[in-house]
Amino acid sequence: MDAPHNAPTPRRKLHILQLLPNLVSILGLCSGLTAIRFAVDGRYATAIALIGLAAALDALDGRLARILKSESAIGAELDSLGDFVNFGVTPAMVLYFWGLKGEASLGWIAALIYAICCMLRLARFNVGNKAAVGAEPAERTTFIGVPSPAGAMLVLAPMYLSFCWYGGLKVPGAAIAIWMVAMGALMISRIRTPSLKRVTVYAENAKYYLVGGAAVVAALLTYPWVTLLGLAVAYLVAIGFLWRREVAERKAH
Repeated sequence: MDAPHNAPTPRRKLHILQLLPNLVSILGLCSGLTAIRFAVDGRYATAIALIGLAAALDALDGRLARILKSESAIGAELDSLGDFVNFGVTPAMVLYFWGLKGEASLGWIAALIYAICCMLRLARFNVGNKAAVGAEPAERTTFIGVPSPAGAMLVLAPMYLSFCWYGGLKVPGAAIAIWMVAMGALMISRIRTPSLKRVTVYAENAKYYLVGGAAVVAALLTYPWVTLLGLAVAYLVAIGFLWRREVAERKAH
């Protein structure tokens, strides 16, 4: 008597909308890679805008996955790999083409260090999330170290500063290289940094926050470089405030 054949594995169906989060991650990667292309052509303002678009898409894909109940292991990997390209490799390359080619060796070393720090930051975040399955994630109310999208925003600050000036302010290559290394160090540090994940506001004050958000968007569209530089400085000030508060709490105990 012939042995029975193994039954075929049933094929799992997905609703087409459940593919949307992964599509958003892929579009974010395309945006980051295209930023490098524009940087090679010397169109740095467009390159920065594309990095900003990649950051916006990065903030969107995870929320879409939770809303559509389509969270998956492959989606998490796509998101992490895209973050490394968009916020590690791309800003490093854009800065190198913009202000570090005159300092070829020093500039390339700085670009490598920044990209490696971003990779280590993402690896630590992924390991922390996996270890926290069924428990409270370690980076919920605050981040440990600067997250990669914020790191990309900060590391591009020399470009914002230069573009604020008519005709462009010349920023020394050595200063750019030191800044890149410092931002990479912030990403892999244990310093607590702000997170908006659990920020709550009183309902009666919501209108003021909406108006403030609209004002920031209007400022970005009207005075993009001054606004981006101001946001970067404000973020660094917030990091300093959290650090001082943590030091004070340690002394109190």
